[in-house]
Amino acid sequence: MKWAAVIEYIQDQATVNEVRPAHRAYLTSLLETGKLVCAGPFLDNYGALIVYEAETEAGAEELIRNDPFHEAKVFVQWKIRPWKCVFGNPQLLPPNG
Repeated sequence: MKWAAVIEYIQDQATVNEVRPAHRAYLTSLLETGKLVCAGPFLDNYGALIVYEAETEAGAEELIRNDPFHEAKVFVQWKIRPWKCVFGNPQLLPPNG
């Protein structure tokens, strides 16, 4: 089942930028293991939309809590909702997405 998480970040861009490589490495590992559908930051740099693949909401919550951004307190708050992809255009996604 897919779970969409709208996540709000701290306002400290220096911390976000410092932890971002570890965060992206974590997301890459999720992508490679089939636990990440898509992810990307909002253009104001204070949050992201991440769609996880997990059996339960608790499973998606665990993926968030294991993220280096969570461990570094970059994630301020989030809302997880079950999500169903009805339409998608692979030509508009990045090559690895």
